[in-house]
Amino acid sequence: MESSAGYVLTGAQLATMVEGGAPYGLIAQGAVVVRDGGIGWVGAMADLPVEFQTLDRCDLAGRLVTPGLVDCHTHMVFGGDRAMEFEMRLNGASYEEVARAGGGIVSTVTETRAASLDELVQAALPRLDALIAEGVSAVEVKSGYGLDRDTELNMLRAGRRLGEMRPVTVKTTFLGAHATPTEFKGRDDAYIDEICIPAMRAAHAEGLVDAVDGFCEGIAFNAAQIGRVFRVAADLGLPVKLHAEQLSHSGGTQMAAQHGALSVDHVEYATAEDARAMGASGSVAVILPGAFYTIRETQEPPIAAFRKHGVPMALATDLNPGSSPLNSLLLTMNMGCTLFRMTPEEALAGVTRNAAQALGLLDRGRIAAGLRADLAVWNVKTPAELAYRIGFNPLHARIFNGEL
Repeated sequence: MESSAGYVLTGAQLATMVEGGAPYGLIAQGAVVVRDGGIGWVGAMADLPVEFQTLDRCDLAGRLVTPGLVDCHTHMVFGGDRAMEFEMRLNGASYEEVARAGGGIVSTVTETRAASLDELVQAALPRLDALIAEGVSAVEVKSGYGLDRDTELNMLRAGRRLGEMRPVTVKTTFLGAHATPTEFKGRDDAYIDEICIPAMRAAHAEGLVDAVDGFCEGIAFNAAQIGRVFRVAADLGLPVKLHAEQLSHSGGTQMAAQHGALSVDHVEYATAEDARAMGASGSVAVILPGAFYTIRETQEPPIAAFRKHGVPMALATDLNPGSSPLNSLLLTMNMGCTLFRMTPEEALAGVTRNAAQALGLLDRGRIAAGLRADLAVWNVKTPAELAYRIGFNPLHARIFNGEL
């Protein structure tokens, strides 16, 4: 539905996700005025202002309306897959045996470098379409499987093209500091200086970067190395975010908070002090249960500490070919509740309001006047059903930039 004058969604339960009122910001028997791609008015149907009474109406017959969902952490652009090593591990192969057979991130880097831009886009489209079919209206796409200048740029170009081909907002993140490629083995600092930072500058010059990320971990880069990348990002005017404290405590969270990071992601090994620093900096904690599940991690993120220190918590798929081949944000919500005892309200905030904040998209993630009209309409009776069900998609309709 589209009208130059706008239209009104009526007969809806509205999970506005606006804080400070009822749980979920819920408005029963609500109405939403949509016009010019934005939200013109929100409230109880009985309070619809006279000026909107003559607009076309779309009766939703009691269905639930939420903000459009946001997947704020994905690696959906890549070449090949890692099904072979998944099977090898389950048949008893060691990590070393998998690596000798060409598995691990090396195999993804090899396949991604070999793929053309068109091939990367065509491989990613079904992944993106699956998320859109679940009500997703914004998604992040990272680079990080090229680890050379040309492939990193190609991954970001693929992300930009995905956003042109589908009605969805794609935010591209430069993740050159993801791993050290084999040709730089044992020379992490040289890789940062000779490849990562120059590639970031080139990507920025081409208008391909919305944010800069890094992997701060014992198997990747230390906080000082990532700090060098972040200082260049700041010089370029780019916001930063960080993979940190996933497998051990590396100190990355404190460093990211000092840089005012949009988000710190994974954070299983984050401490109460880390949570306090994030609360002070306004950084979002992005919880990634798909990776926790896939690698059979046992250290849970400090959810209670994040609550205590007022850290916004987002949930994301971490969609990637290795540690989180998870392509469902609805399942991610359930996993956040089941594995980490997040509440259904926290889970929905985690894929709407807080996920939007993690991408710097402050014009969406809530249903409020003046914000962008990215909405999802669901065949459910209560918001908790979105996190409660497993393997069931109740999406009725998706509204993107005001268009149904």
